Amino acid sequence: MDQITFHHDTVLSDVHMLLPNACHLMTYLNRVGQPVFISKFKILSGAERLDNSEPNEDRGQDTNATQGEVKKEVGAVNVDTLLDEDGDLDVTHRPRTMSTEGSGRALVCPIILQQSSPELEEEDNTDDEADKCFKDIIKIEHTMATPLEDVGKQVWRGALLLADFILSEQLMFRGATVLELGAGTGLTSIIMATIAKMVYCTDVGEDLLSMCRRNVALNRHMMEPGGSEVRVKQLDWLRHDFCTDADMEFSWKEEEIADIYDNTSFIIAADVCYDDDLTDGFFRTLYQLCSNFTHTCTIFISIEKRMNFTLRHMDVSCDAYDHFCHCLSQLQELVDGRCSFQVEQLPSNFEQFLLYERIEQLELWKLTATPTSF
Repeated sequence: MDQITFHHDTVLSDVHMLLPNACHLMTYLNRVGQPVFISKFKILSGAERLDNSEPNEDRGQDTNATQGEVKKEVGAVNVDTLLDEDGDLDVTHRPRTMSTEGSGRALVCPIILQQSSPELEEEDNTDDEADKCFKDIIKIEHTMATPLEDVGKQVWRGALLLADFILSEQLMFRGATVLELGAGTGLTSIIMATIAKMVYCTDVGEDLLSMCRRNVALNRHMMEPGGSEVRVKQLDWLRHDFCTDADMEFSWKEEEIADIYDNTSFIIAADVCYDDDLTDGFFRTLYQLCSNFTHTCTIFISIEKRMNFTLRHMDVSCDAYDHFCHCLSQLQELVDGRCSFQVEQLPSNFEQFLLYERIEQLELWKLTATPTSF
């Protein structure tokens, strides 16, 4: 592969974009030819954690002062000198150069260390024995810059926000059976498995689930002390049943399905509502699961509001988030005699255990599903 080409529909997670100087080593090519990278996420110790409980007033004052200075400087500029002969704003671009000297950024040159093969197993030697000595390091295989249909192979801020919440509420999840919907790379399930007893890590697509299973294997040392278990399974929101075909990889056994219905205390999902059809499928699956429980179940959903300029509105909007809120309202107003839902947005001011930018567009929602006959 001589060159990586980015298409118009390529999507890149901000988690990767905000690490411009990181050394990205391409470990192998997956079954569909996408380069797979590996990143390490450190769980911060008490002294290292970021406290989000109170806004930094001093920082806000400095920001306002800086903005005032910028406005003052702009006001002093002769606007006529910034316009071209047609009256349009004339922007002078700085010259582009291939040289990185003095730029402070390293030129990213991915290196293929290993080609994939059907025999590539989760117990491969990619597991660095030295990292096993550190109980606070999570290793995640992921891709970068994928088409929209493969965004589950990237790491997103919503997963990190939900992981922070799990780590800040360990007593709540200790010893529980948990189901994650749309787990992607499995990062949040792995974090949950350091606390819960059983985690069903679900998504769709053999290639994605294989990556997820490898990530579980890479971090098995973090789960072993508590005897926790993560089972990677396929759960397609656009289908109405569990896949039980024994010939299919990542299919379900009957006893696992029974365990889901009998013992699931929590359902979690991170940043899965970015497409209206998938959002509809997600909420249908959520309802079908909870309406068959004989006990109360709590659901935690993290989401990032992504603003886009649309020609339809001729304004900045967030259609995917609006549809998510519409589905929440429908779920809360649903009255069918089987299950009722309570919905509330939780504050996002809990401690930050992982390094990322916790922007104000990140939200955490709590749903409580209760059987009507309960």
